[in-house]
Amino acid sequence: MATKAFKSEKIDAIKSKVEKAQVAILTEYKGYSVEEITKLRRAIQKDGGDYMVTKNTLAKLAVKGTEYEVLADLLKGPVAIAFGFEDQVSPAKAVAKFIKESKKGAILGGALDGKLLSAKEAEDLSKLPSKEELYAKILGSINSPASGIANSINAVMAQLTRAMAAVRDQKTA
Repeated sequence: MATKAFKSEKIDAIKSKVEKAQVAILTEYKGYSVEEITKLRRAIQKDGGDYMVTKNTLAKLAVKGTEYEVLADLLKGPVAIAFGFEDQVSPAKAVAKFIKESKKGAILGGALDGKLLSAKEAEDLSKLPSKEELYAKILGSINSPASGIANSINAVMAQLTRAMAAVRDQKTA
């Protein structure tokens, strides 16, 4: 039986993660081995998040009074929470990829900016491009006009050079 101090410690640990999280994705982990959970946790941690298996009653107490309180109704059965601290998309991507590969578990829902996400919305979140991909697209869009101008100027200069070479060859012949 866990002591009251131990439970309080666990609640505080969950609450600290909840307070700094940008997104929380609830997953069913029934049937996962410890190695599989560790593998998923490492994948999420690599992208600046965390994956936590906890008792639902402790999680409900920890989210109370936060923007993730909307998750309380989903905390039933064997549930784990994937938190994203740096990015809203990467935890959802890691969980969806893991579920697809292992063919076990499911995304139950999530919370983003204080709004409850259905399982479908949380899965859709995993299909969005990551921050790095969005940055690359934006930079490509910004760089595209400048590249076009530079290429146009180079093409004009190349045509002028070829024309001058043709006139020179014609005069020497």
